[in-house]
Amino acid sequence: MLSLALTAELQGVAGLQPKDTEEEPYYYTFKVLCSSCREEHPNWVSFSRYEKHDIPGSRGEANFVWKCKLCGKTHSASITAGPNAYQIPENAKNKTQKIIELDCRGLEFTDFKADGDWEAKGAETSTSFSGIDLSEGEWYDYDEKAGEEVSVKDIKFEIRNIK
Repeated sequence: MLSLALTAELQGVAGLQPKDTEEEPYYYTFKVLCSSCREEHPNWVSFSRYEKHDIPGSRGEANFVWKCKLCGKTHSASITAGPNAYQIPENAKNKTQKIIELDCRGLEFTDFKADGDWEAKGAETSTSFSGIDLSEGEWYDYDEKAGEEVSVKDIKFEIRNIK
């Protein structure tokens, strides 16, 4: 099991998460590595938690099914939990928070690219912010109700093993 974890500095916003609904699914984009031959796929791969693909030679299905070109083995991954909203940490130790959990079979995700829309709410207001683009590593806007600038900065994504 792996998790995609996020560390960020939120100012004036809370509940940062991917905009991920059945009508508008978020496509999680990763670099993938074959656990058998250790070959990394040269391209980014994307999948949604709403997609289901049959796993060849199995009765199961997964959100992502991939056949390694080097060793020919078929691997799969599914999102098992999330997306969870990133909240303002209550103390400095809780800065990294889990966004999604992944059950990976025969593959590892080595890097994540935030290339879809995210959303958040004003920390002190009910203002909704959508269409948040984290691909540049930071985001700025203005909360009219609070009369203040809001931001998401120092964004770091990490793929971690869950024990």
